[in-house]
Amino acid sequence: MKKTLVGLLTAAMAVLILAGCSNNSASKKETYNVGILQIVPHGSLDAARKGFKEELNKEIKDHKESIKINYNYQNAQGDQSNLNSMAQQLTQKKNDLILGIATPSAQALAKKTKTTPIVVTAVTNLKSAGLVKNDRKPETNVTGTKDLGPVDEQIKLLTTLTKNDKPIGVMYNSSEENSVLQVKMVKKYAKNHHLKLNIVSVTSTNDVASALSGMAGKVSGIYLPTDNLMASSMKTIGKKAREAKLPVVTGSIEMAEDGGTATYGINYHDLGKQTAKMAYKILIDKKKPQEMPVETSHTLRLYVNKENAKAIGINPDQIKKP
Repeated sequence: MKKTLVGLLTAAMAVLILAGCSNNSASKKETYNVGILQIVPHGSLDAARKGFKEELNKEIKDHKESIKINYNYQNAQGDQSNLNSMAQQLTQKKNDLILGIATPSAQALAKKTKTTPIVVTAVTNLKSAGLVKNDRKPETNVTGTKDLGPVDEQIKLLTTLTKNDKPIGVMYNSSEENSVLQVKMVKKYAKNHHLKLNIVSVTSTNDVASALSGMAGKVSGIYLPTDNLMASSMKTIGKKAREAKLPVVTGSIEMAEDGGTATYGINYHDLGKQTAKMAYKILIDKKKPQEMPVETSHTLRLYVNKENAKAIGINPDQIKKP
C-alpha cells in the first residue's frame, strides 16, 4: 500500500514538473500583437511612432528576452475613408493593444472598440476629443499622452524674434480640433498682452503657399500650432518664410527642424517613448487604461533652427528660452 502511495505521489510530481516545463516553454514563445494607426506621415508623428517602438521593444526585452512583439502599422495618408477602414481592421484583429497617433486616429479607433486597450499620443486634449471621461481617471479603454505645448511661452518667444509692430500671423487647419483649441489659447494670450493677430485657416496643402504669400508684408512673424496639415507643409512654409524674412515659431521641435525658426516645446520622439512606458504597464503589468491617468510631456526644451534663423537675419545665439 505504501509503495503504491509513493508511486502515485511520484507520478503526480512528475506530471506537475512536466506541466511547469511546458508552461515555461510556452512563456518563452509568448508574443504580443500591437496595432498602430497613424493619420498621415510627417516628421512629428513619425518621430512619435519610432520613439514608441524603440522604447516598447527595450522595455519588453529588459523584462524578458524571449517575448516578441508583432507590429501591425497602418497609415491612412490623410484620407478619412482609409482611416475608418484601417481602424476597423485593427480592432477586428486580435491585437493586445493599439496605438493611435494623432486625434483623428485615436477617435477612429475608439469608435470601433470599447474593449481592446488603446494608448494614444500626439493628441492635444483627450477629454474634448471624447476619448476619456477625465484625464485623472479616463474610465474608458483609452489613455495616453497629450501633445499640448506651452502656447503662451511659444507666442512670447515669437514676440522676441519680431522686428516691427505688425500683427502676428497664425496659420492652422480649422478642421483639426487640436488646432482650434490652440488658436483659442493664442487669442486669449494676445488679448491679455494687447497683441494684434492675423489668423488664416487652410484646409489643404495646396492652400498653404498662397496663404503665406497673402500674409507676407502684413505680419511680423508666424505662429504654427501642433497641426498635422502644418507639419506636413513645413518644407513649403520654411521656404516662403525665408523669402519673406519672417520668423516662424512652431508648436513642436520636429516642425521647427523641418522649416521653422525656433520653438520651446515638446519632442515627439520623447513623447512616443513616454507612451510606450504606459503600453508596457498595460501589456506586462496588466494595468487597465480606465484607471491610468493621461500624461503630458515630461520634457520641454528650446530648439533653434540655426540655418533658418541666419537666413532671415537673426543671430541664433541670441534666441533664448522664453
